[in-house]
Amino acid sequence: MRSAVDVEHLTERLRAVGYLADRGLATALASAVALERPLLLEGEAGVGKTDAARALSRVYEAELIRLQCYEGLDLYAAAYDWNYARQLLAIRAAEASSAAVPDLYGDEFLIRRPLLAALGATRKHGAVLLIDEIDRADDEFEAYLLEFLADHAMTIPERGRIAAHYPPITILTSNRTRDLHDALKRRCFYHWIDHPSIGREIEILRLHLPQLSGDLAAQVAAAVAMLRSRELRKPPGIAEALDWAETLIALGRPRLDREAVADSLGAVVKYPEDMEIARAITDKLVS
Repeated sequence: MRSAVDVEHLTERLRAVGYLADRGLATALASAVALERPLLLEGEAGVGKTDAARALSRVYEAELIRLQCYEGLDLYAAAYDWNYARQLLAIRAAEASSAAVPDLYGDEFLIRRPLLAALGATRKHGAVLLIDEIDRADDEFEAYLLEFLADHAMTIPERGRIAAHYPPITILTSNRTRDLHDALKRRCFYHWIDHPSIGREIEILRLHLPQLSGDLAAQVAAAVAMLRSRELRKPPGIAEALDWAETLIALGRPRLDREAVADSLGAVVKYPEDMEIARAITDKLVS
């Protein structure tokens, strides 16, 4: 019997491990866990998609299995492969001793890549599978994922169909560098994560940096929000906001002023052209 969806309980458990989820995200995560369905999280880089999977692994004390997607990712890097060197040695050893050749497709020769490894959880909620930046992979890999996402199973020609006894909690993330196919989306719950409001960003900063004053947290959150409103090559995410606040603390800066911005800007923007834009609006950042 599946668990009931308890959004408030999961929200508190996520907060306890340092992840603040709003009502919409917490509902999506709780539903995906309770109903054993994959969850596709989309949003700009730096909004906390990957951290959501990490937080779930801490909440459930589960193994986090991460598959980082990239162009050209294939089945043998993502799902499984065979240890050809060990197979060859087994054949030679059998020939040398006039013994029977062992089953070359047994477990001892099977290399379990992330997808196959995620099917091997030994308890409920024992594994969190993070398929990170699925939009970077090719269409062919998306097509291969369909069986896995629908049935928590995969087919290996030499072994047949392998299904999970305890389905992994599966989180896919996408920065929307390309559109994903409808067939993949149909198999997943979906949630769009936006940058946090200034109020929520202050909460995040204070949660992770308890020594940060409320005034400085508010200044950093407002300045980061302003930077995100500009046409930057890489708008700052939550991680950059935390880096900036931590840098200001390390520099002994109690408030964000022109000198503090000049000294610490490299913590929050990462490209020369973005630096120029930020410097041009320094007065607005510290107002």
